[in-house]
Amino acid sequence: MSNKTLTRMDLGEAVFREVGLSRNESAGLVESVLGHMSDALASGKSVKISSFRTFSVRDKNARIGRNPKTGEEVPILPRRVLTFRPSHLMKDRVAAGNKS
Repeated sequence: MSNKTLTRMDLGEAVFREVGLSRNESAGLVESVLGHMSDALASGKSVKISSFRTFSVRDKNARIGRNPKTGEEVPILPRRVLTFRPSHLMKDRVAAGNKS
């Protein structure tokens, strides 16, 4: 299994090769899509990309946690977290990749 990480630059390069836009236009397109996704999530909306995954924001309540090292109780403040739920097609595709 490769430890390579797919970056924004890699996505821009893929758009450049597949679509035929210039490298600057491709990078701008990737930035625009990621910006729209980030803005939607920051405002509390969900982002669904069919056959890929759903990104959503979830509110977590305040609670008492415990420091595993000392056993001391620590308050955990309420917060918003980003969640990812892959589509069934993506789960199947990833599972099929593990068999090789």
